Amino acid sequence: MTLYIKDLEEVWFGVACDEEKIFATAFAFNQSRVLQNLLINIPFNVPFRHLEEVSGFAEQVIGTLRDIYQGKDVSHKFFLSMEHLSSYAQKVLETVALIPVGYVTSYGSVAKVAGGSPRVVGRIMASNPFPLIVPCHRVVASDLSLGGYGGGLEVKLEILSRERRSHNAKIEISVNGEKLKVFPVELVLSKGAGRSRPS
Repeated sequence: MTLYIKDLEEVWFGVACDEEKIFATAFAFNQSRVLQNLLINIPFNVPFRHLEEVSGFAEQVIGTLRDIYQGKDVSHKFFLSMEHLSSYAQKVLETVALIPVGYVTSYGSVAKVAGGSPRVVGRIMASNPFPLIVPCHRVVASDLSLGGYGGGLEVKLEILSRERRSHNAKIEISVNGEKLKVFPVELVLSKGAGRSRPS
């Protein structure tokens, strides 16, 4: 496994990967924070190295991270290494990965589909090893206020603002026979950052 980090337009993006799967992703506004976040999230028993020169696969992943951060639609699907996570955490992350650009859902809605409680879903979101690829920024509180976010609520609001697509109705996504309700991001943005609260 190799760790790669790159500065793109004053935001640092990072990925821990081999040539076919992702072990962790990260983004932050300084190099050391990205590296720290990658180290926290990689499996502890996998040897790794840090290279300055970015591989073709890592370049593709980092470009995708930047595109998601900028609110763009992306079509790349990557294999995420989750074997070291609990089966429940895997289920939650797989559910959240299905939330499309322009929509959000609540911790409670994810819990209804994946099982467990909204609080446990929130804990899994707080330790999401694949930020942006698994869009935990699209999971909000039950009243559609921002909830929490490891990168900071201002960053969460900025990303969601770039993801607005002028959708005007909620939709349901089928997840293993269950229905995940998702809502237009505009409903969150109308509340603004000032009224957000932890969930």
